Amino acid sequence: MSWTCPKCERELPKPEQRHYCARVSLDSLFDGRPAELILVFDKLLAEVTDWDEVLVGVTPNCIVFTRRWTFLVIRPMKKELDIKFYSKVAHPEKPVVKSVAVGNKFENHIRIALLDDLRPALFVYLRESYDLL
Repeated sequence: MSWTCPKCERELPKPEQRHYCARVSLDSLFDGRPAELILVFDKLLAEVTDWDEVLVGVTPNCIVFTRRWTFLVIRPMKKELDIKFYSKVAHPEKPVVKSVAVGNKFENHIRIALLDDLRPALFVYLRESYDLL
């Protein structure tokens, strides 16, 4: 059961969950970004929001995807998207550019800029992060 913050109208997994409380437009995060970057994000959004109980929140710097907890964070940069996801094990191989232990899991980052960068393996990683919760 989700909860909607009365101040920012952001939908969250739990009542009174701590969050960045501000109304932010998703479009504002992509101002001045390449059109292809928006297409890449749209493809990711379409795939992930199709999964059960996924909530999407927008902060001034990123888009946060939660189920019970955050499983995916996408941060639009000038020319690429920084995609952060979680796993049980480290992923030191490409396309992962960074994999760091955080508690009992690993925080991983992939950077993509082109539609051609959207490989099936990326969606496998994202689904594993979703299933980790």
